[in-house]
Amino acid sequence: MPPKFDPTQAKVTVVPSAAALVIKALKEPERDRKKTKNIKHNGNISLDDVIEIAKVMRPRSMAKDLAGTVKEILGTCVSVGCTVDGKDPKDLQQEITDGAVEVPQD
Repeated sequence: MPPKFDPTQAKVTVVPSAAALVIKALKEPERDRKKTKNIKHNGNISLDDVIEIAKVMRPRSMAKDLAGTVKEILGTCVSVGCTVDGKDPKDLQQEITDGAVEVPQD
């Protein structure tokens, strides 16, 4: 029986973790993880950067729409310790839930 797919046609795509993309958006230098542990990043990124990260992470997300993926990335921002547009990411998540902040559908 021949294989159902051609193994030479299989493509592997690697998407970095959400935290790695958030730290990259903060434009902070790489640190040696073995020397410094549990770093809190105190930078600020824009909501547009968060939406771009959410679009990259969309295939790996379990959310139904892009707004849910944006909320997942905002949760990662809480863990990393950065702010989004000068606000706490938790407050921004609540504003998206309430409908005060619009997230594009695509």
